Amino acid sequence: MAQQKIIIIDFGSQTTQLIGRRLRELDTFCEIVPYNKFPYEDEGIIGVILSGSPYSVYAPNAFKVDLSNIRGRYPILGICYGAQFMAQLYGGSVEATDSREYGRARLQDFERENPLFKGFQEGSQVWMSHGDTITALPDGFRVIASTEKVRYAAYQAEDGTLWGVQFHPEVFHSKQGKLLLKNFVVDICGSRQDWSPVSFIESSVEALKSQLCNDRIILGLSGGVDSSVAAVLLNKAIGNNLICIFVNHGLLRKGEYERVMRDYKCLGLNVIGVDASEMFFSALKGINSPEEKRKIIGAKFIEVFEEEAKKIDGVRWLAQGTIYPDCIESMNITGKVIKSHHNVGGLPEKMQLKLCEPLRWLFKDEVRRVGRQLGMPEHLITRHPFPGPGLAVRVLGEVTREKIHILQEADEIFINALHRWHCSDGHSLYDEVWQAGVILLPVQSVGVMGDERTYEQALALRAVTSTDAMSADWAQLPYEFLAQVSNEIINKVKGINRVCYDISSKPPATIEWE
Repeated sequence: MAQQKIIIIDFGSQTTQLIGRRLRELDTFCEIVPYNKFPYEDEGIIGVILSGSPYSVYAPNAFKVDLSNIRGRYPILGICYGAQFMAQLYGGSVEATDSREYGRARLQDFERENPLFKGFQEGSQVWMSHGDTITALPDGFRVIASTEKVRYAAYQAEDGTLWGVQFHPEVFHSKQGKLLLKNFVVDICGSRQDWSPVSFIESSVEALKSQLCNDRIILGLSGGVDSSVAAVLLNKAIGNNLICIFVNHGLLRKGEYERVMRDYKCLGLNVIGVDASEMFFSALKGINSPEEKRKIIGAKFIEVFEEEAKKIDGVRWLAQGTIYPDCIESMNITGKVIKSHHNVGGLPEKMQLKLCEPLRWLFKDEVRRVGRQLGMPEHLITRHPFPGPGLAVRVLGEVTREKIHILQEADEIFINALHRWHCSDGHSLYDEVWQAGVILLPVQSVGVMGDERTYEQALALRAVTSTDAMSADWAQLPYEFLAQVSNEIINKVKGINRVCYDISSKPPATIEWE
């Protein structure tokens, strides 16, 4: 039986990935595809969603998709731009509004019997974010919901083939948005809701056995959740044919290399440890650009893997812990690089290794659910995300051993303090935070220690809350906690005399500074 899936056609909206995330929460598999790459031959498709877009539908560079071979085969839901695109495509009108419609609105006059609004409450809050609006529907379409300012907040084609909403059901502020998506995916499209960690493991193990056969495969471990879960999953599928390589690039947290090697041995993994720190520090000398640092570290990882692969007979594959947000952030639909990931994309031809990415379709919290289902210890599963380039992207500017040492000492104080500080519900601050770290700033400031004037470096603490890293808010850590951490860092870490706390959210900022 083919894997059921919803295809999300990406027109470049910042919230396209949130649509996918919400569908996974409904235990329904989905795939995000560019507007010009619809998988017509895929047998598992049960429905299609058209995303929002940064463009107007009448703009010369607007993204468009041919729906002639899609409409009638699958139910279609257009969201914001997607709804406007379909309205215009079939003969309706879309015009610029006098002012941008942005923020909370309430549904009124909605069609209670419509399957899209089953279970909705009168005045249900939705989130608007658009500068254009539908001013006339095509023939054969009818309005099924309005708001105070938007006449055509939602519509349906009379033939029951497509629906459109000008609000964003995927965002948190649309209070019954997940219900709307459930109505579409489950009731209208017929999802069996059989996507789960258990089903993923079962199907992945069988697929990996078929894909890899008796080939040997090397996996680059980082110590993080993604590569660790990928290793355990591969080990379940192919056993000793998996050889794991854990590279110490010198950019890990203090003592992390030794701790992680012990953890991997306890998991029964076949692990080779490689100390390549000197190679990485030499390559990074004099490099200030964040993108260049990432590219250099990625290239050096490949070099290490290639060298180690030569020592192992019969290796034909390289596995990576790539997950869905890695792919999404590496290149968006508009073609603009947000940031590169060293574990995303092709490999140099000279490696003569094929690529295996068993977690490529998973969001971070799904990776953790899979890890738990595989029986991994909780401290590995709850470990905060950590950037592949390590602390190199938390040192702003050139990376040196001295700067990494300062960062390691400060980072250990911060992370240990998060573990020790417990909230009223019994959880530690570490458990309440999605990701935390310390950033070494290329800034010196005047300070006073004892009777002496100092001119030393400044640090920024960063802690965020999130569910999938696609959006994040700064963690409102207790003032007393921040005061204690700041005091301990300044007293114990030589070279630091000022500590700041980053209170920016994503977007517009990113979680990492580089």
